[in-house]
Amino acid sequence: MAVNASAVKELRERTGAGMLDCKKALEETNGDIDKAVDLLREKGLSAAANKAGRAATEGTVESYIHAGGRIGVLVEINCETDFVGKTEQFKNFARDIAMHIAAASPLYVRREEVPAEVVEKEKEILKAQALNEGKPEKIVEKMVEGRVNKYYEENCLLEQSFVKDPDKTISQLLNEKISTIGENISIRRFARFELGEGLEKKVDNFVEEVMAQVK
Repeated sequence: MAVNASAVKELRERTGAGMLDCKKALEETNGDIDKAVDLLREKGLSAAANKAGRAATEGTVESYIHAGGRIGVLVEINCETDFVGKTEQFKNFARDIAMHIAAASPLYVRREEVPAEVVEKEKEILKAQALNEGKPEKIVEKMVEGRVNKYYEENCLLEQSFVKDPDKTISQLLNEKISTIGENISIRRFARFELGEGLEKKVDNFVEEVMAQVK
């Protein structure tokens, strides 16, 4: 089957594998990205394949507090050994992730965590939007699929563009750290608190404010 460039790009970001390997994996799995990820790992072609299965129970719980205490983040990031968890390189990575969460406000770590009912509701809304735009029904499903992927990119931490370097995703940044540090690393969970969240208030550009603090 024909494989589109966006699927190859997404698979590369999730695995760090080469473009040709990603294309072949998608062809073998009929375009199913999750199955292609598993296939690349089985073949040892994922950059983090040899480390991904190793237990990561050490690490750190990093915090980030935005100036004035208006936003707070706690994130648990795991590695394999206590030694690596105490290195400056690992700690800097954890701080960058906590700062990113404060700025980008993700809802989930990875797409697999998005509840099925949330995805279905999103699909219904997106389908209605596409039909209201006058799009032919035969292409609506493809449009909805593309827009659902956009939802994942906006709301899942690993698929978001890193605020300090928008040319790479958090997943790419994570794979780079796994390769350079030499241990399996996992972003397990996070909590983000925003002062007055849920209350009516003035809307501020928190991304710009957070970034201003790290320049």
